[in-house]
Amino acid sequence: MTAASTPTPPGADETHGGGTRAAADATENGTTESGATADGTTENGVAGGAASAGSDERLVQRSLFQRLLGRPELGAVVGAIAVFVVFSVVADSFLRASSLSTVLYASSTLGIMAVPVALLMIGGEFDLSTGVMVTTSSLVSSMFSYQMTANVWVGIGVSLLVTLGVGLFNGYMLVRTKLPSFIITLGTFLMLTGLNLGLTKAISGTVSTKTISDMEGFASARALFASELSLGPADIQITVVWWLGLVALATWLLLRTKAGNWIFAVGGGQETARAVGVPVARTKIGLYLGVALGAWISGQHLLFNYDVVQSGEGVGNELIYIAAAVIGGCLLTGGYGSAVGAAVGAFIFGMTSKGIVYAQWEPDWFKFFLGAMLLVAVLLNAYIRKRAEAKR
Repeated sequence: MTAASTPTPPGADETHGGGTRAAADATENGTTESGATADGTTENGVAGGAASAGSDERLVQRSLFQRLLGRPELGAVVGAIAVFVVFSVVADSFLRASSLSTVLYASSTLGIMAVPVALLMIGGEFDLSTGVMVTTSSLVSSMFSYQMTANVWVGIGVSLLVTLGVGLFNGYMLVRTKLPSFIITLGTFLMLTGLNLGLTKAISGTVSTKTISDMEGFASARALFASELSLGPADIQITVVWWLGLVALATWLLLRTKAGNWIFAVGGGQETARAVGVPVARTKIGLYLGVALGAWISGQHLLFNYDVVQSGEGVGNELIYIAAAVIGGCLLTGGYGSAVGAAVGAFIFGMTSKGIVYAQWEPDWFKFFLGAMLLVAVLLNAYIRKRAEAKR
């Protein structure tokens, strides 16, 4: 029996929906006759198989059109092009360099969270505490530094530990109790909302933090989390760099690592993945820690961009993050999606929120457009996936 290498990366088929297939690729501990390891890769790092071209659909040559249909982000890309064209026509100022810079900034602040949320959804879970977790992160950094008169970087470090602790709590409760992630993270959302408001008022006497702009370490922290980079005629916020970096890292993780294989596997079928040796608990906890890391980055930007944080911020943003991931091609059932799609979904949100302003439309219509885009994206993604499966 000879080995045959596939054209797909580990952990995903041509549709990035590697749930069942990723579980199959992660079966044995050790190597197969073809030299494939337990993570579904050969010694050269390419997903291996032992079936002939006639019996293994992964070896069937597909046209460029068929491969494009299988991409989860296709619908989002089409939608992004349509939104871009519409606002380019109706708003003359939309194509200015300064306007595009503003659009990218709005997209990046959302995209930093949309990417790890998308990975979590690919793994088959949700997190409803993400919006207030961002605020918690910024509040801890600010209040610890101010109350302890410590270097701002000490507060940032404490904030990282606290935020990761929240992510660890969500993941641990999920794998230990077996309760739906919706219920667990809804509880976390409510607790964090109360803590943000209650502790801030108890410590500072108001619902907002005190300024820390004159404290040691503030300038260097602001340079890392809330500075601007000159790029030709426009200034680009550093959050855009964070955003694109996270997209690249998440894409590499999903498509080129054993952990990515596990994420697709647990999202496609948790019991099947566990039966073939995938560390389901470790994978899910890791995904929640990833979401917490994104919340920490977003929280530090919130603090150092505005200096003062309102403790009631963030409520409702969790739904926006999920919507961006869904518009980007993630399925609510898990096992399918991509980080690039989530980034495109965030870009659509950024274009819409700022495009409405540049077109001088009534801003109250923004949520209506977002809801309409979400429904259209879900229907389009379902149609594209059916077409892709029919073409196989």
